[in-house]
Amino acid sequence: MEFFQQVHKSLLQGSKDTIQRELMNNIDWNERLICIKGFRSVGKTTFLLDYIKAHHPDSNDVLYLNLNNFYFTKRKISSFADEFAKRGGKLLLLDQIQKYPDWSADLRKCLDEIPDMKIIFTSSPVLRITEDNPDLEGMATIYHLEGLSFREYLNHETGSNFTTYTLEEILKNHIEIAQKVVDQVRPLAYFDDYLRHGYFPYYIHDPNFYIDKLLKNINLALEIDVPYINQIEFKYLPKLRKLLHIIASEAPFTPNVSKLASSVETSRATIMNYLKYLKHARLINLLYENGGSDDDQMKKPDKVYMHNTNLLNAIAPNNYDKATVRQTFFYNQVGYVCQLAKSPAADFCVNGKYKFNVGGRKLKPEKGIYAASDVIEVGQGNKIPLWLFGFLY
Repeated sequence: MEFFQQVHKSLLQGSKDTIQRELMNNIDWNERLICIKGFRSVGKTTFLLDYIKAHHPDSNDVLYLNLNNFYFTKRKISSFADEFAKRGGKLLLLDQIQKYPDWSADLRKCLDEIPDMKIIFTSSPVLRITEDNPDLEGMATIYHLEGLSFREYLNHETGSNFTTYTLEEILKNHIEIAQKVVDQVRPLAYFDDYLRHGYFPYYIHDPNFYIDKLLKNINLALEIDVPYINQIEFKYLPKLRKLLHIIASEAPFTPNVSKLASSVETSRATIMNYLKYLKHARLINLLYENGGSDDDQMKKPDKVYMHNTNLLNAIAPNNYDKATVRQTFFYNQVGYVCQLAKSPAADFCVNGKYKFNVGGRKLKPEKGIYAASDVIEVGQGNKIPLWLFGFLY
């Protein structure tokens, strides 16, 4: 116990410069069991440590544990939590829960047998926390820590403190909001850099090797996270990697499942499963005409996008054209807080009622359709700067 308490204190004292994440303000920290999901190196560990520093800086009843530690190959979480509670512990923060084999049953045991204990844990985005899981169904509150929004990136790069806005606020007051930002900084001076290397927070520590680290994390997600949780045999990993490269090279596109199956040398059913696995891993986004989650879909997606522009730049730089990047950015930033669907009249339908076309500065709004336009600082009427949709979170 003393060893882990010392590690906890050392981590708090030695943490580097961090970017404060908006998700911190959106979590109900009073919940007994909270899960923070996120892609590799998106900042989950830093997020936990920032929470401790902000809310429990000198508390002896709070403890951070990384379940990568070999100690937990022989010690159950529930046993450790029981000892911690008897020593006055109230809150455990468990990093990388997917590394622990009986995580769901053990977490449930903690909840049932240690009523005063709260637990916050992180996991891979692929891990199914409550779906078809009787141990934690209805017990865990799940949040997703996404990469940096353009607003978070801009705040860090300029030392600003711009706030978030709802979609409705942007649609109604975008001229006023954009002008306030432009009066302080030039957002377009930072936008292209963000699109290429600003989504994952580790860019601030090692910018020269950002793409290399991103490619490493992509491969680790494909080689470890997706196969381990979805029980894919190692021999099929080249097919999964090939599919992701095809998607990155052609996105956004309407998938021909038979053609993809032929290219990857697998079945149509396997391609459909792989698409869902990649979506759950936060590597791609799927767009359906009727909206909703891909889990609810019985047919192929209408369009496939890369999850974010940094992934697109790393995997398929030859497909890094302006039209593709703009739509990928819009889906990534808006899709985090809103429901997106394919529209027969526009590029996207948002929350079932707002239609958007996404393009350059010459893009004009049409009747009933907003224009999300790149390379403009301030819009007019139904023409809104594309960068401003990066202020939704």
